[in-house]
Formats: sequence, structure tokens, C-alpha cells
Amino acid sequence: MPEHIPTYDEALSLVQEFNQGESLRKHACAVAGVMGYLARKMGEDDGKWQIVGLVHDLDYERFPEEHCHKTKEILEERGWPEEYIRAAISHGWGICNDVAPQSNLEKVLYAIDELTGFITAVALVRPSRSVADLEAKSVMKKWKDRAFAASVDRAIIEKGAAMLGVELRDLITDVIMGMRQISDRLGL
Repeated sequence: MPEHIPTYDEALSLVQEFNQGESLRKHACAVAGVMGYLARKMGEDDGKWQIVGLVHDLDYERFPEEHCHKTKEILEERGWPEEYIRAAISHGWGICNDVAPQSNLEKVLYAIDELTGFITAVALVRPSRSVADLEAKSVMKKWKDRAFAASVDRAIIEKGAAMLGVELRDLITDVIMGMRQISDRLGL
């Protein structure tokens, strides 16, 4: 099958086909939104970055034990470009594969994937239940509380920020700003 450059709508359709749960769908949208925001900030292709962000957890609901591996299979079967596939699965580096993030796209995805979930959790315990009034300072306060969102691997996020050469607080601010742009789709 010849290589096919996917569209955002095709990627969204795949996410909806493979993920029935609303939380995973919202997570995919959050990651895609932040990826687009950071791509624009870095002068990169925001369309490509959003598409990769959308499909990064494509296999997680149906095939959690084969996370990233099934995504690779699914996207290859549909003729997706190797660059998109590699980027999507690189967020599993050191967790479920050995595909180390190399490009800016891959490093950003690795750094922000779990951070979007953490920021969502912080927003949901605030009176406003929104990212509209959320600041990095509040996220940093919750960051130190290891019992809060305990399943979030903070070491991965910290490693991602270091890979990008940015301070954690600055990365948090960027993720908040990216999530604000799509807060209506996220219910935040």
C-alpha cells in the first residue's frame, strides 16, 4: 500500500473507532491540542503534530498489554508515513518499547503526554473545574504532593522537559496554554 498522508479527521475517526471511552478520547484531543500549540510556537507543522498527538494512544483501550506495538501495526496497515508512526510510538520509550524520542515532535509528545492528564486532574479539583484560570504555580503545588494523581509518572515528564531543554514550570505553562485553546472540547 502506498504511503498515505493522513488528515486530522481520519486520525480522529481512528481514535473513535478504537476507543469507546470518553476519557481516552478527551486525552487524545488534549494531547493533539497541546501538540498543535507547541508546534506553532516552535515553527513546526502543527497539522502533523496534532495528528500524531491524536493517535498516540490509539491501541491503549483495546490492547493495553501491546501498547504502542498495536498502534504501529494499525497505522502501517493503513499506509501511514513512517515518520508519523515512529513519532506516535516514541512516547512509549522506556515503558513499553525502546524507540527513543529524537525529533522535536517526538520529544514534545514524550514530555507532554502524561502532563496533560496531570493538568486535567489539577483543573478538576479547582472550584472553577477549568484551565481558564489555572496557573503553573498551582500545578507545581500539586506536583509536590505525591499522593495527588499518583499514577502519573512525574519522572517521565521531568525527563521530557530536560530533553527539550526547558524548565518544568515553563513546560507546564505551555501545556496549560495549549489546553486553554481547546478547553471547550475537553470540558475544562
